[in-house]
Amino acid sequence: MSAQGPTVFNGRYELHRQVARGGMADVYLARDLLLDRPVAVKVLFDEFSRDPSFVERFRREAQAAAALSHPNVVNVFDWGEEQGTYFIVMEYVEGRSLAEILRTDGPLPADRAAEVVSDIAAALAFAHRNGLVHRDVKPGNVLVTANGHVKVADFGIATALVGGRSDLTQSGSVMGTATYFSPEQAQGRPVDPRSDLYSLGIVLYEMVLGRPPFTGETPVAVAYRHVQDSPLGLRAAGAPVAESLEAITLKLLAKNPVNRYPTAEDLRSDLRRYLDGAHDLRAAPGLAVSSPTSPALPTAAPPADFGAETRHRRDDGLRRTAMFTTVLVGLLVAFGFLVLEFFDTLGVGDEEPTTPAGVYLIEVPTLIGKSLDEARASLRDARLSVQMDYEANADFPENTVFSQEPDAGTKIEPAETVRLWVSRGTGPMVLLDVVGDQVVDAERDLEAMGLKVETVGQEHPVKPAGEVVDQSPDPGAEVAEGGRVILFVSTGPAVEAVPDLSNRPVLDAMNILSKLGWQASTAEERSRTVPEGQVIRTDPPALSELAPGSTIVIVMSSGLPLVLVPDVEGLMEDRASEALSNLDLDVNVRSEELPAYSPNDGRVISQSPSPDTEVDLGTQVTIVIGRAEEPTADG
Repeated sequence: MSAQGPTVFNGRYELHRQVARGGMADVYLARDLLLDRPVAVKVLFDEFSRDPSFVERFRREAQAAAALSHPNVVNVFDWGEEQGTYFIVMEYVEGRSLAEILRTDGPLPADRAAEVVSDIAAALAFAHRNGLVHRDVKPGNVLVTANGHVKVADFGIATALVGGRSDLTQSGSVMGTATYFSPEQAQGRPVDPRSDLYSLGIVLYEMVLGRPPFTGETPVAVAYRHVQDSPLGLRAAGAPVAESLEAITLKLLAKNPVNRYPTAEDLRSDLRRYLDGAHDLRAAPGLAVSSPTSPALPTAAPPADFGAETRHRRDDGLRRTAMFTTVLVGLLVAFGFLVLEFFDTLGVGDEEPTTPAGVYLIEVPTLIGKSLDEARASLRDARLSVQMDYEANADFPENTVFSQEPDAGTKIEPAETVRLWVSRGTGPMVLLDVVGDQVVDAERDLEAMGLKVETVGQEHPVKPAGEVVDQSPDPGAEVAEGGRVILFVSTGPAVEAVPDLSNRPVLDAMNILSKLGWQASTAEERSRTVPEGQVIRTDPPALSELAPGSTIVIVMSSGLPLVLVPDVEGLMEDRASEALSNLDLDVNVRSEELPAYSPNDGRVISQSPSPDTEVDLGTQVTIVIGRAEEPTADG
């Protein structure tokens, strides 16, 4: 902003003060001079204004958001360019971000959190109907006014849903904020409206507990947990929420998008039911709680007619009581049976056989007749290894297990190998799905099918090195013996060469590392050659290869080294000067007259600074040299 007066864009938007700062732009409170109203102006950083790809992304944000007019969406009014600076003009929302509310006030009451999420879902439902996925749903992009109204902001990395492709980013790119990533975002896979709902589930979790379900030291570590880890239940984590709201949250956080809500409107329906009083799934009629990954949610039940009994005759009482007792006894019997079945499923009361060393044994499942994929999944779930042999067998279809060793029901230790004999059938073989397997296991299984395997390394932001991330041909394709299969194997996150930052100002170095995706910390060291405040070196050093998200230590100069001033008093001038010069100290010589024949003639009689004082290199040291008077003629 100008020092001579307020900055005015396009002769209309007068910037007053900065109110926020994002990853690409500053946001200012401004006044629309034409309509005389407050607006928010987002101004793209100068370094991004020079990048055509960023400018294009900024322009598309304006176009995408301007198409959304909804009570729960921050409206976009205009966009433009002023002398190379690009800006967007938005509705100014007087209030606080949800991130600030959580930071200052702590967790929200469960019912209020459900209300906020319902409003966010309304905004997302509208965007999704208009073909946009937000892709960066987080507390910082949710604004709450003083009267509690909720608005969703920043469709800056929204994806246009045109034929399932992204119009704003290249395929496979990962964008958004790692804490609120969906698993498919973390893996660089295509997103759809259900990805926004996963992120909204993270927001709901954080609102009621005070912290998100997954944290880590780096964005890559957080993204990995989204893909691999299951969140701790809200009530187990200590949040005071009803079982139904916990079930809603866990359904939003399902790893597989298929197990989440199909639409934001479906989510709003269950939130409304929760807010209307269905606070406990088990207490609501006609409901069942399923597994945490895809919990069943309340379904509408006919309203109870609490006035019915007043319409019955008094002499019906005994009959109704008998019927009620009969039904109640039946329900209790059924409930008891279900409880016994439940505990039997959990294995309560069963004593697992153990080895002498105390290791629990695992029962080999029945695999004969199952497809190979089903059999492998069963063994993986049972923590057992698999070895396969393909043989011709006219009695079983191709890729079906026709024999196994050990037999079903045998108790073996975890990680032991179960050998499967798989039918080749009479037609072509169907290619196995090995995505997600370790490459050594995938190679062994495919070679057992008589296939030739080639591997190609591929950088991946989340998958650990050695895991198969894709295959060609696709799983299920028909293949012939001797056919070639290519496995794309993760080599881990991409690594970049650390730039040479030496002799740069330390703030410039920190900005460069931040833009390149690294964390930066600083350390100080004195230097003879590097001026104070500039970079001496980095750790790891320049040109080292390092994964994004890692921390680089910037070692900066705190000035010249310190030295101890030597004691030169009593030395002859030339020796004293040499001793000081050898320590890179500047020598200043002064004289002081002494009586004739003084033994200190030509020697240092005092110095400043005094001996053993710690000073910077180049500091001036003054030495006073005694000069004896010339003897007089009579002396």
